[in-house]
Amino acid sequence: MISVDQSVFIHIINFLFLIWALNAILYKPIRQILIKRKEKVSGLDQKIKTFLEDAEQKDLAYAAGLKAARAKGLKEKDVFLQSAAEEERKIIEQIDLKNQAIFAEVQVKIRKDAEAAKAALLQEVDVFAEAISQKILGRVVS
Repeated sequence: MISVDQSVFIHIINFLFLIWALNAILYKPIRQILIKRKEKVSGLDQKIKTFLEDAEQKDLAYAAGLKAARAKGLKEKDVFLQSAAEEERKIIEQIDLKNQAIFAEVQVKIRKDAEAAKAALLQEVDVFAEAISQKILGRVVS
């Protein structure tokens, strides 16, 4: 049979001391390590979320910057094309003006040459007429 005597109280005190000692030596440090680990993991999760958000924002900013740069490049290209077209038009106008001036000079020269040739032929018309008449008639015409 089991008898309850003073040893029960010693066992209860021993059991309570054992619980207190295990709690102080083993359970409490393990719980603190687990709490620190949980805090560290949640901190890392938060950092990961922050980095992902930053990366997404930077990606959006990069895409916006790239789009803006392309738009600026297209505008500059259009400006250069307009400038080149204007320059081409000016050069063509200058060439046209030079060609018109050269054409006018050539026309004047041709007129002068034609008039000089006409004047030279008019002076020699009598000589040619007399030579032709002599050949046709076969005698000297006076």
